[in-house]
Amino acid sequence: MSVTERPAGAPIPAPVPGHALVPYGQGRIRGLDADALGTHGTAMDRLVALGLPVVPGLTVPTGSAASLGEPDTARAALELVEQLSGRRVGDRSRPLLLRLSASASTEVAGLPPDLAGIGLAPAVTGDLCAVIGREDALHDVWASTLRMTAEYALDVPGAELDDALLDAVSARARADALLAAVARHAGRTYPDDPAEQLALAARAVLARWASPRARRSRRTQGLTADLGVALHVQALRIGPWDRSGYGTAVSRDPDSGRFAPHGSFFRGVRRSTPPPQPPSHPGEPLEELGPAAALLEHSLLTLERHLHAPVRVDFELRDGEIALLSAAAVSRPPLRAAVCLAADLAAEGSLDPEEAVRRVAPGQVQELLHPRLRPAAADEPLVRGLAASPGAAAGPIALSSERALELGAAGTPAVLVAHETTPADVPGMLAAAAVLTGSGGIASHAAVVARGAGTPAVCGAEGLRVDPAAGTVRIGDRVLREGDPVSLDGRTGAVYAGTLPVTVAGPPPELSTLLDWADGVRRLGVRVNADTAAEVETAVALGAEGVGLCRTEHQFLGGRLPLIRRVVLAADRAARDEALLALEDAQHEDFRALLTAVGNRPVTVRLLDAPLHEFLPAPGEAGDPGAEHRAAALREANPMLGLRGVRLALLHERLYPAQAEALFAAWADIAATGVRPALEVMIPLVSLPEELAAAAAYVRGAADAVAARTGVRVPYRIGTMIETPRAALLAAELAEHAEFFSFGTNDLTQLTYGFSRDDVERQVLGTYQERGFLAASPFARLDPHGVGALIRLAAERARSVRPGIKLGVCGEHGGDPESIALCDDLGLDYVSCSAHRVPVARMAAAHSALRGRHDESGSTR
Repeated sequence: MSVTERPAGAPIPAPVPGHALVPYGQGRIRGLDADALGTHGTAMDRLVALGLPVVPGLTVPTGSAASLGEPDTARAALELVEQLSGRRVGDRSRPLLLRLSASASTEVAGLPPDLAGIGLAPAVTGDLCAVIGREDALHDVWASTLRMTAEYALDVPGAELDDALLDAVSARARADALLAAVARHAGRTYPDDPAEQLALAARAVLARWASPRARRSRRTQGLTADLGVALHVQALRIGPWDRSGYGTAVSRDPDSGRFAPHGSFFRGVRRSTPPPQPPSHPGEPLEELGPAAALLEHSLLTLERHLHAPVRVDFELRDGEIALLSAAAVSRPPLRAAVCLAADLAAEGSLDPEEAVRRVAPGQVQELLHPRLRPAAADEPLVRGLAASPGAAAGPIALSSERALELGAAGTPAVLVAHETTPADVPGMLAAAAVLTGSGGIASHAAVVARGAGTPAVCGAEGLRVDPAAGTVRIGDRVLREGDPVSLDGRTGAVYAGTLPVTVAGPPPELSTLLDWADGVRRLGVRVNADTAAEVETAVALGAEGVGLCRTEHQFLGGRLPLIRRVVLAADRAARDEALLALEDAQHEDFRALLTAVGNRPVTVRLLDAPLHEFLPAPGEAGDPGAEHRAAALREANPMLGLRGVRLALLHERLYPAQAEALFAAWADIAATGVRPALEVMIPLVSLPEELAAAAAYVRGAADAVAARTGVRVPYRIGTMIETPRAALLAAELAEHAEFFSFGTNDLTQLTYGFSRDDVERQVLGTYQERGFLAASPFARLDPHGVGALIRLAAERARSVRPGIKLGVCGEHGGDPESIALCDDLGLDYVSCSAHRVPVARMAAAHSALRGRHDESGSTR
């Protein structure tokens, strides 16, 4: 440390008897804590204990701070700092001045500014300016100290001081004007004696701290108005301009998060905390410190290992020697920095891997995986909706799937804007940069498809009116036309007119390391909701252990939609059988690709479960009068509770067998290549044990048919999705027919609350949250008291009949950290979520396991 200016091995001088002066580094030895030393005093103690270079100085503890305003204490403090630094105030060959600062026992806004340049006098400024080589730099520091001392210690009215400065152009003129104002209004001249100056400075700092304004500020921060401060006297050594200065450095690069000292260095004398510099004076890079840069890097690395956090230091350079003025952990470090540091500390043994995992929250993982908008302060959202799929994007408005496809093919991904989306819109949604809808919630078609594709989406935007015929979008009084640019943030639900900058996504490699450690901690499995080979490949790369939900109806979206329509609208059995053969061929192709991507992992394939209206053509689009008539007859008042799931399969008895045969035949094909996925076939929307038994018979019949045709007996489990309250209540009876349950919490929440998941979020849930009825949307966070109670009951009843039954969650809650913790508590085996939430789920499951260990041990780590 810079105390090395004293003779090598010389002890730190003891304080003068009767004076409470604590040299940096002795506070802990004397048993003093932050209540006595303030945050700065304890920080400097830490630096000395770590063997780092610090500016020589001392602390006057909180209870004794007022004594520094007395001449005797001030003189003792001056002499002690001179001994610590090996220099004397007034020495022209090795110049020394003093700086006075204050700190409280906790971080607090509104501390008095530092007072530097203590020891300056008209008789010595010329010599010191000659040493520095810059007259203005020294006088600017002095003027600042004179201004505050005059007002708060010598009772010169602030207005008089402001008047005195009106015509002072240069820093030297300001200092001279202030000295003259003191002589006129204080009845005395400003003292030349540095000890007297220090005493006045101490009175000024304490008076500023005790001012009514400062006391009000503390009360607004929840602190006591009479909170005390410790005072700190530091050596301010003067050196040549080209070899001296001050700066601030942080330990981590804000963009990469890696250890790389980052900051600026300024020539001259530090007045207080480094003031904001005008754009034309951004400071110099740290490389300009020369040999001292290596010591600064060592200091930052040492502090990171000690504080286990990214750190920020203020430092001075005098005659090429660096010394630290302060050091602290960065309170809100950039996310990449926090992740990289956690991995670095664990890799070198400073943290164990479990503690490193604890340091990265699941929500932070999500932030790293998705781009974000960077709106300026003046940017106001055009509209807000539900944050349906995370990420951010900007692009021209497209009012149809076809237009989104055209723009995407031309290299300009668009923002697809619609009142709501349908299965026919899926190709355009996949080509779009983002999706915006005026209706629907976070479990709507648009939200589910967007999350699966990793596309940002905002749904249920209030007041959004889309007129495709006119080519306009109306939001309140604002009218936008197709092609106008918009920007949206699927994490916040904000939508802006125009093109806003978007941060580039891409987590550092260290996140993968942390997630690998998280996998070693968690109990819950993590699977993906994926319907295509491409989605499975993405999810596996992100750490998914298998597929928890393949929604076979999603394989009929877009160009394959006519296949299922032919089945539904067939005029007779022969036409239906022909349509089913085409459907089976198409599904066989899709299943082969899917199972190949899954590999030797588990895969849960849900047989057709979509509300019938998603497959029906709009009025006038069926193609012929007969089909129009049949479509009209099939339209339902409440399709979410109508002919869907197992009900549709029991009315169209060849539907599930056709799907199951396609699945088993595809498994047999890829098994010949050595790949054997763990196949699970799921029957959806069951409420009656008889429904499950009948559908299971269809599946077993399909397996027998494939075995007879191919000679391959496909191994599989059969199970059901628990998405109605009755199914949860009859879990024991259902478990007699099922080897696994998957809780479809989107529908289970909808049916338990009686909430329409497409409508209630926009119209009801916001009000309920504002009134405190609900803490969060039950479609976003699993309800522990109602839905969670049903899951617990179902799990207990199912296991009473079939102890080894596998239980999972495949609703949107499978990617929500708090819901995952509840699933862990309920004893489920796995959660399944959209591909781009898999890393979030992995980290959330690990955090849940670590909390469980903490609760069991009853102690903190």
